[in-house]
Amino acid sequence: MAQFSCNLVQKTLALVNAAVTYSKPQLATFQYYAKVELIPPTPAEIPRAIQSLKKIVKCAQAGSFTQLTAEGASLNGLVATEGLMCLDVGEIIGKHGIVGYNDGILFSEDQTLTSGYI
Repeated sequence: MAQFSCNLVQKTLALVNAAVTYSKPQLATFQYYAKVELIPPTPAEIPRAIQSLKKIVKCAQAGSFTQLTAEGASLNGLVATEGLMCLDVGEIIGKHGIVGYNDGILFSEDQTLTSGYI
């Protein structure tokens, strides 16, 4: 039994060391991009963002989106899908589950409104 536990500890340590060695480059890359991409906008970037939004609205009003290539339209669709998926994931996180909200209002068996938590 002692040899088994000693062997188990040695193999576990070897596995952890291999995992750490493997993940160091990926974590370094993630940290680099996280520092660059996940920072909030600076005050100097806000006017540029407003101008960009105005340009998007003007293009939508003029109908210039009908002149997009298939590649441009698919890229726009992917960006929109990514934004919607981020909103969906945020909502799932916010309500602590995939289905329904726990707002403290329940219906009893005879469909009368009662108050309480699940």
